[in-house]
Amino acid sequence: MKKPNTFVNLTQSLIRYLNCPCQSFEPMEDDDPIQNAYRQARDRGVREGFLPVLVVVNETLWECLVMNSGQDNDADDFAFDPGAVANYRNAMLSAPLKSGRLVLDHLTGVRREEASEDDMGWDEEILGEMAGGQAIDRFCGYWDYSTKKTYPLVLAEIPVSRPWEIFAWLPFGGWNECPDTPELMAVSKYWFELYGAVPAVITHDVLEYSLPAPVGDDAAVKLALEHYAWCPDVVDQGSEDGTVGTLADTLRQSTIWYFWWD
Repeated sequence: MKKPNTFVNLTQSLIRYLNCPCQSFEPMEDDDPIQNAYRQARDRGVREGFLPVLVVVNETLWECLVMNSGQDNDADDFAFDPGAVANYRNAMLSAPLKSGRLVLDHLTGVRREEASEDDMGWDEEILGEMAGGQAIDRFCGYWDYSTKKTYPLVLAEIPVSRPWEIFAWLPFGGWNECPDTPELMAVSKYWFELYGAVPAVITHDVLEYSLPAPVGDDAAVKLALEHYAWCPDVVDQGSEDGTVGTLADTLRQSTIWYFWWD
């Protein structure tokens, strides 16, 4: 059984790891205070030079953050080496970025090969028609649907001005099909420059972006295929009859992008 102060200790360690101003949120049934706090921090960040991110307090995420920054993880006391974290961030920020477009092009080819191996028709079963989607204009990745409350959260003011650099501070990926930090940075730069997409919510397996406005119909078709290449679970483990076209119909109505890696 977990000790009663587990989340208190984890929250404190996470804030020390982030090494930036943070605001904590206990689980709640109404997330209006969280949404409002994010919007206010986003507006203030433009003036003060930071980017806000909602981070779920989660032991699995913690293990990813510590291991990706090159350390062994001690789950009992949530210890970490601040020097190793700083070195990792500096290395990620100083390394040349890959081409986000080329990363997505490669992954699209991988998805085509997978469909062929599974005897699935690319145009009919994977792409489909642009219909059946729904608008997403609120964050949903931080909900615990078993309790109908939000998970414990930290609103972190990440001290970067370029959105893709958030992942140098929060290296949550690199497991199973979840992209690693260089790929997260490359693709996020590509999507920010095209659509203004900014990483906004991070858990151990969910990533949400916030956009100033939905993309146009033509862009939605191309973008949905990129989303599928990047994170096939958003289609494959979505609605039973969902396709890339269904996702495109969602994207053309939405200011929030949702990714989930199983």
